[in-house]
Amino acid sequence: MTLILIGLGSGGCSLSCPDAYAKMHAADVTGTLGKQPAAPPVPTESDLAFARTAASDVLTKGDKDSSQPWENPETGARGSVTPLSQAYSAEDGRTCRDFLASYVNGRSESWLQGAACKAGHGRWEIHTIKPWTRG
Repeated sequence: MTLILIGLGSGGCSLSCPDAYAKMHAADVTGTLGKQPAAPPVPTESDLAFARTAASDVLTKGDKDSSQPWENPETGARGSVTPLSQAYSAEDGRTCRDFLASYVNGRSESWLQGAACKAGHGRWEIHTIKPWTRG
């Protein structure tokens, strides 16, 4: 067993008692960080359905700088959807727009990112909605 002594005083303090030093074992300095934070919760298909509906609603309204709240009474998950950018033309010529949705379930919070394109009758069809990744 390896013993490492770490001095507690360095700025004018004088310690003469050996108990004033911290004792560590080799296992204490292996680089393990202990308990890691839990992974963000994964939305259920039901949660995603509510988020998709809110995304379609807020994009259909077309209000500048607006958000649409959503809540799934079945799971207790909730959040809001906010369009991110101006509409753009996709490769197939359809008008599309990106959005970001918050996802709150219990004490956990995360973000979802998505894209939607205009479908018939002015409604927006959600193409993707997935966990947000920085990139």
